[in-house]
Amino acid sequence: MYKIPILAFVTLTFGLTGQTRKYSNEFLNIGVGARALGMGNTNIASVEGVNSGYWNPAGLLDQRNEIEVGLMHAEYFAGIAKYDYVGASKRIDSNSVAGVSFLRFGIDNIPNTLDLIDANGNIDYNKVSTFNAVDFAALLSYARHLPKLQGVELGGNFKIIRRRIGSFGGAWGFGLDLGAKYDYKHWRLAAMARDVTGTFNAWSFSLDQKQIAVLQQTGNKVPTNSLEVTVPKLILGVARTYNVWKDRISILGELNLINTFDGQRNTVVNGKIWSMEPAFGLEVGYKKFIFLRGGIGNIQKQLNDRATYYITTYQPNFGVGVKYKIFTIDYALTDIGDRSIALYSNIFSIKVDINKKMYK
Repeated sequence: MYKIPILAFVTLTFGLTGQTRKYSNEFLNIGVGARALGMGNTNIASVEGVNSGYWNPAGLLDQRNEIEVGLMHAEYFAGIAKYDYVGASKRIDSNSVAGVSFLRFGIDNIPNTLDLIDANGNIDYNKVSTFNAVDFAALLSYARHLPKLQGVELGGNFKIIRRRIGSFGGAWGFGLDLGAKYDYKHWRLAAMARDVTGTFNAWSFSLDQKQIAVLQQTGNKVPTNSLEVTVPKLILGVARTYNVWKDRISILGELNLINTFDGQRNTVVNGKIWSMEPAFGLEVGYKKFIFLRGGIGNIQKQLNDRATYYITTYQPNFGVGVKYKIFTIDYALTDIGDRSIALYSNIFSIKVDINKKMYK
């Protein structure tokens, strides 16, 4: 019998066993906004406004306008995978802001070869159809100042996740994020607890007997209904801004420490349960009009080409941004020089300020 690659893709990607997963809901870890991506995904302490709904909902309170809208489009793997984001946030009053974010990561028009070969072994390419593998997420965000905690900003997300693999199956998921920021003199300290209660994806599949038989005959695993749990992740961040040359030039630096608790990973610091990966970003601005950015993230240990010893790889990113009146346009080039296993990508995003009011 023929081995059918797409069947392996379906079953390996979605054949779950009803337990915690080290790389569950990874599309939610890509990042949004070219500013943050240009800084190596270091953004939980310095983020402000609409994109805070993704990075750290407490940052919504730093929004200077009544309403903000953010948009981003990115393509990965030579355009095979498409990633889109749209967000909006609105200030409720001087002490609270609410927001909503939508994300879609999808691979469209995947060949479905389940009916390629009939019961007699004949191949009929006319029976090859296509399907889409798509991940959706909606983040409902809320942030508020607590008068009794001077300088502390708190925020949270309620996450709704929908994942689909054509007509074969899909999952619904729900989870919570909690974020906090604290200004101490010239320093900004932040913490972001993602999937703080564990995010649960309930998978269900609808394969008929013919499809099950094809999977079994071609050596592929038949997926079954199951529950997938995303383990909490804690990101700690610190940022500081320096103003020089009569405040015309600003220099912002941010360090993030990404802590995971789902077993040993190939990170700089790792253990049987806890692993930690650092990331650093830098932004230089001129008159709050044009910005240059750089960052290093995705620092990993991996085997060399001969699989004889481990080497440390990293992903250097670069970005530029322009802010003019109510528009902010950002660009990022990720993985400059192909220093990591991730492919480089060109990313654009835009932010629009509506009913501008200087709240802060």
